[in-house]
Amino acid sequence: MDNDDDMPVLSDTALLALQEFYAERAAHEERFNRLENETETTSAKAQAGESPINFLDHELNMDIFSENWQYSQFWYTEETARILVTALLGDASKGETIAMKESARPKTSWPKILLFEFDRRFKIFKDEFVFYDFKNPFQLPSELKGTVNHFICDPPFLSDDCQTKVALSVKWLSKSCDVSPDSRAKESRLVICTGERMERTIAKLYQKQGVFRTSFEPVHSKQQLSNEFRCFANFECSQWFWK
Repeated sequence: MDNDDDMPVLSDTALLALQEFYAERAAHEERFNRLENETETTSAKAQAGESPINFLDHELNMDIFSENWQYSQFWYTEETARILVTALLGDASKGETIAMKESARPKTSWPKILLFEFDRRFKIFKDEFVFYDFKNPFQLPSELKGTVNHFICDPPFLSDDCQTKVALSVKWLSKSCDVSPDSRAKESRLVICTGERMERTIAKLYQKQGVFRTSFEPVHSKQQLSNEFRCFANFECSQWFWK
């Protein structure tokens, strides 16, 4: 029996769109693999006493890292990333440590930046990369406990479980969790970007840190999320005020 008539057939437009998708994905992979190989080469040279890689010499931006929807990855616009980094850095000194998500990573070499990320592609940042799975909030390098000054958090999922476990990690990592409320914001700037419907959860989890919803609304570069996105912080600045 001939079942050819039952086989689905793509229209010319759909087929072209599919081909463009695969071509774009292949180009992303090729570009990333080239950068990864170059990083490994320059890292080996650095260990041999030669000049280490300087990412500022590369056209390094989030376009190299295609979004993985399975990881709930939705990159910010350059403007949003700039605002977040500017607000977080403030008067941060070279000796301080900052933890953040990747799309907000500053293009500067100081202060010390740590990227807590599940996606292992970001291992190309070498010592700045720390593998992080929110399901295991304390499964982190022991030497980092109580060492981080400032945070930008963007929990991958809009659930109480995910938000709570990220908050546990923040408390474990924070250098100033025992600082008095009056001086905590100065000692440790904390920014959380997440869906608006998580506001009550955020207020409960970070009550002691004095976190409130701000006037700033993060914008994503490619995907229009159905969930309204908001920014919460334990400080006001020229970039936003509390609401």
